Amino acid sequence: MADMEMEEDHPRLILHNFLTEDECKELEFIHKSCSTIGYRPNVFSTTLSHLIATNSAHLVIPFLPIRDRLKEKVEETFGCEYELVTEFTGLISWSRGASIGWHSDDNRPYLKQRDFTAVCYLNSYGKDFEGGLFHFQDGEPKTIAPMVGDAVIYTADGRNTHSVDEVTSGERLTLTLWFSRDSSHDEDAKLILLLEENVLHKSNNVPWSLLPLPASDNMYWFSPHQASNQDIGFDIRLGRLHALGFDVYYSRDMNFGSDLSELLMEPMQLARRDQLLDHKFVNVLHSLQVAQFYFWKGCKSQAFTNEVQSGKAVRLSRSQLEKITQVNSIFLKDTKLVETVFQSADRCYFNLATFSAAITEWEDYSCKLHKEILLSLPQWRAHQAIYSVKFDV
Repeated sequence: MADMEMEEDHPRLILHNFLTEDECKELEFIHKSCSTIGYRPNVFSTTLSHLIATNSAHLVIPFLPIRDRLKEKVEETFGCEYELVTEFTGLISWSRGASIGWHSDDNRPYLKQRDFTAVCYLNSYGKDFEGGLFHFQDGEPKTIAPMVGDAVIYTADGRNTHSVDEVTSGERLTLTLWFSRDSSHDEDAKLILLLEENVLHKSNNVPWSLLPLPASDNMYWFSPHQASNQDIGFDIRLGRLHALGFDVYYSRDMNFGSDLSELLMEPMQLARRDQLLDHKFVNVLHSLQVAQFYFWKGCKSQAFTNEVQSGKAVRLSRSQLEKITQVNSIFLKDTKLVETVFQSADRCYFNLATFSAAITEWEDYSCKLHKEILLSLPQWRAHQAIYSVKFDV
């Protein structure tokens, strides 16, 4: 399972099949449902604090057991049992053009708290993307070709200076964590406060309370080289829907002389080819989560065969097609760029009835995770308090 290179100068560990394919697919679903513009050009990210802030706190649950396993493995490998806190957890994807040169993960004054890094690969080089090879400057192994489920853990200092080649096609997806000996940088303490503010007041089983609330539109605007020009680029929520074969339809009349910045917060419907699906979503992020859920679960398996509902669709009228074109002219300005950044998904046969069932299944999935987070929060809070006392001694 592990390839070890524990020479003193370059301490690192490669773990094969550390995550299951199911774990990787669930994290991929979360990222493609919720990600925003990342910290570098052509990079997208999903942080746990962002999930909580956008009313998707229940999606934190799949991360928790993986974080614990990784922290235990890092502590065991580097001989620092019970010394570490998790400083950061995030899903990061690199699209065409993304790369980073030689660096260590503590190479800025504000990053010196980082002691160890863990990177889990959620998809595979040569299958899901090209380019994006990981290189260590010194020591062995020197080059890592990302493979789904594999993980690499290493010290975050100059002993493991590394780089990532430019991604030339596809989307390279990772789960990245940093660990610290400095308890003042404990991510859990911040997350627990956010969860208590955003989760505890909700009902245990009302789907409406679990509908996502988008962040500000600028967090979703992609343009080449992170240019701020709104005349080029696209909204990544509409871009990901486009890659799945969907368009976005708003029934209200749009006055292009007015401010349309709030449009993507409004109720809308999805269209596919020349058909308008009847289900109304509370906002575009809601529709994206359901669509990604369908292509994660329903399209690939028999998950919905026991609960197939009748779905309805009508042929789009000329005026409806015009409204879709208007929306695209504002938020999806460059479809060729979209198709370069988000290659079209493996669109297996789309079935309206199973898509309708997926809406219900998405609600059930969200409610289940919400109940789990309500049960987990007291234990998480108690565990974090014990660590706080230990570090204060």
